[in-house]
Amino acid sequence: MALRGLTVTGGTTETQDEVCVRGALGTLRERHLVASRAPRWMIRLFAFLVVMGPGIIVMIGDNDAGGVTTYAQAGQAYGYSLLWLFPVLLVVLFVAQEMVGRLGAVTGVGHGKLLRSRFGKFWAAFSVFDLFLLNFLTLLTEFIGVDLGGRYFGVPATVSVPVMALLLCAIVLGRQFYRWERFVFLLIGVSMLMLVLPFLTGRGRVADWGQVAHSLVVPGVTGGLSTTAMIFIIGIVGTTVAPWQLFFQQGSVVDKRIGTRFTNYARADTFLGSVLTNLQGAALVVVGAMAFVGTKLFGQQSNALHLARGFAHFVTPALGTAFAIVLLNAALIGAATVTLASSYAIGDLFGVNSSLNSRFSEAKGFYLSYVASVALAGGIVLLPHLPLGLVNLGVQVLAGILLPSALGFLVLLCNDRELLGPWRNSPWLNVLATMIVGLLLQLSLVLTIGTVWSSVDITVVTVLTSIPVLLATVAVGVVQRQREGRWRADPVDLARRQDWVTPPDVLERPLPPSKGRTAVLGVMRAYLVVAMVLMVVSFVSLAH
Repeated sequence: MALRGLTVTGGTTETQDEVCVRGALGTLRERHLVASRAPRWMIRLFAFLVVMGPGIIVMIGDNDAGGVTTYAQAGQAYGYSLLWLFPVLLVVLFVAQEMVGRLGAVTGVGHGKLLRSRFGKFWAAFSVFDLFLLNFLTLLTEFIGVDLGGRYFGVPATVSVPVMALLLCAIVLGRQFYRWERFVFLLIGVSMLMLVLPFLTGRGRVADWGQVAHSLVVPGVTGGLSTTAMIFIIGIVGTTVAPWQLFFQQGSVVDKRIGTRFTNYARADTFLGSVLTNLQGAALVVVGAMAFVGTKLFGQQSNALHLARGFAHFVTPALGTAFAIVLLNAALIGAATVTLASSYAIGDLFGVNSSLNSRFSEAKGFYLSYVASVALAGGIVLLPHLPLGLVNLGVQVLAGILLPSALGFLVLLCNDRELLGPWRNSPWLNVLATMIVGLLLQLSLVLTIGTVWSSVDITVVTVLTSIPVLLATVAVGVVQRQREGRWRADPVDLARRQDWVTPPDVLERPLPPSKGRTAVLGVMRAYLVVAMVLMVVSFVSLAH
């Protein structure tokens, strides 16, 4: 829902919240709504509805065609046993996206621009190149989803793929962010069908809700941990929390002109999106397990078309049809958001206009990069003999591998005193963020070890690699406690937040030199190179 402005009349006094709502919502340039003598709860509701968008869209957008397929494949391959990942990912997702939303609201500039100004052009280009490569591959999975979903209904790829490409270009060339946002909200409404899928039962197949409840709280993997299981775990992490989300949410917060007065509403938007996206992902795992456990296809990895046909064959045709609709809808949401995230990042890197509120003549590079990505990805998917299922899983795993470095940069930015001042991370959040990044690095390390030494016991490796993650988290906690003297934000900083404005010159100069930061960035670069090479090795062996 999008509103344009809010005027409150008839009251003799106003709270600070009401003043902020009445004064600041007008800058969003949304639809006018006059509420005579509106009660405070209504004002807060109106404020949330105006701010709502970036958080929910970025979360649901990540449940794209690749995500829908990966979740259902996880249920097919491992039953209900991977459901415990979703409560964990709910925390990871909210923490990461709250930080990036706060960055956008406080600084008023995109994620790529902050990387360029504070870490230099090299690291900005390195991050944006990784992002662009990943996003382009992700866009391929969206067109793969349209191809397979269309085939389920008898529509050839030569029809479905070009139609989707034209639709994607049409919604962006509307030249206003709120129009694009309304269209995506319509798609989000359709995506709620994912929550209904586990209840479309038939042929004696129903979800085992007792096993669902158990698997949500008790970690485990059917058949034990293995390299293949680690690939699926990283794939689920990568499709639930992806690097492009950082660029998209910060860019859309800036595009929508959400300032610091509305950070609480923005957090609520982000939390609601985090809950919905994890519920949807868990529902798809349940559907995959419900349909295939006990059949000859259990333990295998089918592409989206075969999944839809399997749902129709083993459960009910209604489930197959609903899954195909969900797949097509998810592909459109994912393509719209991922491609826009790439255009935001490229605009930030090269310092060009990158706003949906701009005319084509004012932001040619922004719009042309968007259209070119759509056209090229659609053309590649039309090539014959493309290994669709493997490409889809590979993209999700690549996202999981790139995520620790993206979050590492995010944590550094959110601790930048010059940039955020009183809005920087509180000590407890730094401890939690350290643990999250450490766990993500651990997943990649376990996959790497399992790839190089195939005979190693993955369970033992997982336990051993947990030790440095725990030690690093404790060390950061000790340092934060000694430096700040408290776990929560300083009350003085909280009082300063209302008047804080990021100095313009800070956005134009790099962070002060630091040997420790240079070493960390060097290790990060080496990690990315090694992890991606070994990921390719893993998937070559998996293909055979």
